[in-house]
Amino acid sequence: MSPASLAFLVIAGFVSGGVNAVAGGGSLIVFPALLAVGFPPLTANVTNSVAQWPGYVGVVAGTQQELPGQGRRLVLTGVVSAVGSAVGCLLLLVLPGAVFDAVVPVLVLLASALLALQPSIRRWVGAPAEGGPDRNAVLLPAMFLAGVYGGYFGGALGVILVATLALCTHDRLVRLNATKGVLSLIVATVTVVIFAVGAPVVWTAVAVLAPMTLLGGYVGARLARRLSENVLRWSVVVLGVAVGGYLLLT
Repeated sequence: MSPASLAFLVIAGFVSGGVNAVAGGGSLIVFPALLAVGFPPLTANVTNSVAQWPGYVGVVAGTQQELPGQGRRLVLTGVVSAVGSAVGCLLLLVLPGAVFDAVVPVLVLLASALLALQPSIRRWVGAPAEGGPDRNAVLLPAMFLAGVYGGYFGGALGVILVATLALCTHDRLVRLNATKGVLSLIVATVTVVIFAVGAPVVWTAVAVLAPMTLLGGYVGARLARRLSENVLRWSVVVLGVAVGGYLLLT
C-alpha cells in the first residue's frame, strides 16, 4: 500500500472506533475505505471484521461503569451471540464468493437504513423502566440471529444489538449501550479466531487499523455525551448508501 493509502486507513480506523462508541455503524467506514484502496469485497469484509476487534475493547473500557448488575444478561446473550457469530463466519467461508458479492450491497443498504432509523426505534420502544425481567424468549433468538449477521458481515451490528436490547429488556439505554459493546466484542472475538485461520485477512491493513480503532473506541466512549450523534450517524448513513449503491451497480 502507498503512504497515502496507509494514512487514509489510519484516519478511517480512528473515526470508525469513535463512531462505534457514539452511534454504532463504524464498520461501514472501514469497509468502503478498504474497497477504496483496492481490496476485493470479501477480503475487505474479513479484514474489516478483524481490525474492528480492538475498537470494541476500547468501547468496553470506556463504558464498564455501566455493566455492574448485568451479569446474567451478559452471560445468556453472550453465549447465543457467540454461537451465532460462529455460524455466520462459517457461512461466509463455505458459500461461494459470488453469494457474498450479491448479498453485501443489500446488507450495506439494510445496515444504513437501520442506522438512519435508530432514533425512531428508540422513540418507538420508549424509555425502558428499570427492574423488569428481560424477555429472553424473544431476546435470545434475536441475539443468535444478530450474531449470525455479525459473523457474516457485521456492518451496523451495534445498531441491531442496541435496538433489540431496548425492545426486549427493561433498563436504561446508557446501560444497554454498554451491553451492546460487550456483545460486539464477543462477536468480534469469534470472527477474529475463525477468520485468522480460514479467511483472506490482510494483516498489514489490520496492523494499521487495529490500534486506531482501539484509540477511537476509547475516546468515543469517553466523549459520547459531548459529541453530536446525529452528525456522525447521518454521515455514516450517507456513506453506507453511497457504497451500497456503488456495489449494486458494479
